Amino acid sequence: MIEDVRAALLDWLQDAWDPELSLAEWRTRLAEAGWATPTWPARLGGRGLPASAASLVSATLAEFGAAGPPEGVGMSLAAPTLLEHGRDELQTRFLPPTVAGEITWCQLFSEPGAGSDLAGLTTKAELADREWRVSGQKVWNTSAHHADYGLLVARTNWDMPKHHGLTYFVLPMRQRGVEVRPLRQANGHASFNEVFLDDARIPASFVIGDVDGGWRVALTTLAHERRAAIPAPPTVHREGRAWREATEEALHLRAPYRWYPQRAGRADLLVPQALATGRGADPHVRQELARAVTLAWTARWTAQRAAAARKLGKPPGPEGSLGKLASSNAARAARAAHLAITGPAALLAGRDSPAGGVIAEIILSVPAVSIAGGTDEIQRNIIGERVLGLPKDPTLDASIPFRDVPKNRS
Repeated sequence: MIEDVRAALLDWLQDAWDPELSLAEWRTRLAEAGWATPTWPARLGGRGLPASAASLVSATLAEFGAAGPPEGVGMSLAAPTLLEHGRDELQTRFLPPTVAGEITWCQLFSEPGAGSDLAGLTTKAELADREWRVSGQKVWNTSAHHADYGLLVARTNWDMPKHHGLTYFVLPMRQRGVEVRPLRQANGHASFNEVFLDDARIPASFVIGDVDGGWRVALTTLAHERRAAIPAPPTVHREGRAWREATEEALHLRAPYRWYPQRAGRADLLVPQALATGRGADPHVRQELARAVTLAWTARWTAQRAAAARKLGKPPGPEGSLGKLASSNAARAARAAHLAITGPAALLAGRDSPAGGVIAEIILSVPAVSIAGGTDEIQRNIIGERVLGLPKDPTLDASIPFRDVPKNRS
């Protein structure tokens, strides 16, 4: 079966691939043949292949030297959510241009007053004159400054408990009621935005799932987010217009994530730094190194298990939380090891500082990995409930109308 898929794709590529096509032309050709999304149903432009074929098709495209479909929020979050919960009308409208790279997306979930309690959000949406009118604020929104559409969760019913009065929308970003402002981080980057919504308009049909049933849809997006890979630009230089445009697109997409390797702790730098500084024989440093490297490898193995589950076609589940928590632990251990190696000089920034400022960026960036995509505490709750079978934490606000829940008014 797998070899038949590979042979069919290679046979098609021999006739179809032309590096001098524009990237848009090539992706249209790829999508029309079903190779851009081979595991999707045929009615949505796929080939109905098993999930295990996805990595094979991706690897075969790269091996042949042909550009693949776009990466980023559109394909990693918007498309899977629409596939699982979107009505036919929304799938037909948004999936083809997403696959072709004609439209881009961002995620609008977190709010300043809700913290890790996503269900406590207060951005409100009201239906009037056959359109939804939305007001509120979102934060930590990557790529919101150039996205065409946003995956938005807003409150539509204040008389239901907090998890049951939410609705999931497709928000057109390019309109008067949407203001995007960059957020400057402690490490000097500005990868995220805050988004202010002031009577922004959404067509009545742009609801994913059911009105007041958005929590279930949001859980799907979050499950995919926890195991989504950060897009990387092509590492092999290839000739042709399609590859030039693909490289430019990838570099643009990758720009907000430049500091993410530092956020992960850079365990790969630990041994070289210990040797370069002459600290490799220090017992304390060696102990920190051993701990960090051990946790880095266990996090990698956890990620590989999740990848194997995807290859078998299993839906995202609690293994995403296990992987994310493992990554947080590994990043903190690597940060501690860097501090043990470098000492007070780890706080210095600039070209004259350790590793040209990379160590200082690690120290400042690592705390983010324990927050983004759901805090460590949230992941532990998920693991406790869905893996260990423990009872849910007692709560005082899950069964009363949300309007009666005390709010953070700061």
